[in-house]
Amino acid sequence: MMAAARMLRRGQSRATGVGSWGNGEEPAPPGNQEVAAESRKSHRPVKRQRKAQRLHVAYEDSHGEKSEGAEPLAVTVWEPQDWCQQLANIRTMRNRKDAPVDQLGAEHCCDPSAPPKQVQRYQVLLALMLSSQTKDQVTAGAMQRLRAQGLTVNRILQTDDNTLGKLIYPVGFWRSKVKFIKQTSAILQQRYDGDIPASLAELVALPGVGPKMAHLAMAVAWGTVSGIAVDTHVHRIANRLRWTRRMTKSPEETRAALEEWLPRELWHEINGLLVGFGQQICLPIHPRCQACLNQALCPAAQSL
Repeated sequence: MMAAARMLRRGQSRATGVGSWGNGEEPAPPGNQEVAAESRKSHRPVKRQRKAQRLHVAYEDSHGEKSEGAEPLAVTVWEPQDWCQQLANIRTMRNRKDAPVDQLGAEHCCDPSAPPKQVQRYQVLLALMLSSQTKDQVTAGAMQRLRAQGLTVNRILQTDDNTLGKLIYPVGFWRSKVKFIKQTSAILQQRYDGDIPASLAELVALPGVGPKMAHLAMAVAWGTVSGIAVDTHVHRIANRLRWTRRMTKSPEETRAALEEWLPRELWHEINGLLVGFGQQICLPIHPRCQACLNQALCPAAQSL
């Protein structure tokens, strides 16, 4: 009887194991190594977990509408220190509007009375093409000579390369610009009825037209702000003021860095503002830091 009772208790114990593990097998007893590992774990100091930052994410459905109850997406935007005061100081230093760019920029090189409007837009584009690697005074002189000959798409295409070269000399890279002007003028005549494209992508596709020229052409010729026009002046000053998160190596890299944080409503004025500032005070060599209102706020002023 006692042996039968012991067997009955063993059977009940096995049945209990099936209910606990669900596989009909009892767990193997821990070995010596596992016991030691558990012992070490129990004596380890408990590490404090860092508190995770909470992000509020707004989900959108397939139609682009926010789900009900969703909170707006929290976005942290980097911006340079003291940039508002630096910008205000630059505006103060530029309030006289007496830099070369203020009198001889592309918008001042075209004939405002030339009909129709597409002729004016064409002249703006040519002024921008000539201005690359060229001082404003030289560009303005070349534009005056071209306008005296009649500055239209048809007139340029009728002008031989030698004559065109003499008219635009001494702009920088004038031989290459003769070729680009002829190629671009032919494209405008064939595809745009003598007008210039009204989109950034089509403008930069033209021979001899870079991103800076295209953004300025959109602003001056079409009245559309498509981006920040960055030339050597804007590139230099943005890096000196640390208006980029890290030092940039090209105007296009600077443009992308500025557009990440600068409010869009300020994009239209940055080019003219900084170009004139760079022509008068923040010079490429021997900048006039003593005359600059940003001397105490400019990181580069301490090392120049």
